[in-house]
Amino acid sequence: MIIWLSSYPKNGNTWLRALISAYYYSDDGLFLGDRNLQNIQQFPVKKSLEGFDFDLSKPGDSAKCWIPAQERMNIDKKIKFLKTHSALVRLGQNDFTNKKNTLGCLYIVRDPRNVLDSMSRHFQIDHDKALSVMQDEKNFTYDFKKTNDYSDYQFVSSWEKNYQSWKNNRLFPIKFLKYEDLLKETFFVFKEVVEFIDMLINNKSGFNREKAKNAVKSTSFENLKKIEENNGFSESIIARKDKKKIPFFHLGPKNEWQKNFDNKFIEKINNIFQKNLDELNYL
Repeated sequence: MIIWLSSYPKNGNTWLRALISAYYYSDDGLFLGDRNLQNIQQFPVKKSLEGFDFDLSKPGDSAKCWIPAQERMNIDKKIKFLKTHSALVRLGQNDFTNKKNTLGCLYIVRDPRNVLDSMSRHFQIDHDKALSVMQDEKNFTYDFKKTNDYSDYQFVSSWEKNYQSWKNNRLFPIKFLKYEDLLKETFFVFKEVVEFIDMLINNKSGFNREKAKNAVKSTSFENLKKIEENNGFSESIIARKDKKKIPFFHLGPKNEWQKNFDNKFIEKINNIFQKNLDELNYL
């Protein structure tokens, strides 16, 4: 059965994956970079859809393979974590997932104003374009390095629709997290994450405090940045202009939207996201 680690892009999914992979896929809780993260793969990717009949040159045609691919994954009846940026929606007659294949979900959300600036830098677009993308209910992502290959297609939708689709689902249990809470009280929020996962998988061994401490310490932003500088990071992307890798771990907790926008733009984005900012207590 699948436990989803879901989020809109640049909301903190990678940090959550690092914490969980360090705790559940090591003996001591120490995070060692890509070798840990590879235990939590993205869905969908081309490999997970191998053998299914779809038109890889047609965006979204792979949606008809999502449920069959998950059924195939679950044949071994083992617990598996999967990362996704997909909204929890139906495309045509095709659901992203269902109760039969999913055990639960951890969803991490982040202040959209910080998401906007982080997206702008990561995807090399200006703030206005990033804002437009975050509002686009038809937005999707794929591996843009490939030509006419949309097998990695993920229907992301807008920032608002993405988090609401998971948060308001009634199909399976969900643990809804705020990036800012994880940042402020990392150990205690992560303890809640572990307890939620252990409840889902019926793990009776109890919370391993020392292992969790190691996971928290070894996945600090400073350590993640150091690991990327020394060993590289598979999820960093290449800059269009100078073809150099853009560091994936850039500002992290030091990313403060108040310093990144002028007053006019702040007023604009606050008006656009006011309902969400109120709902999530970001105002």
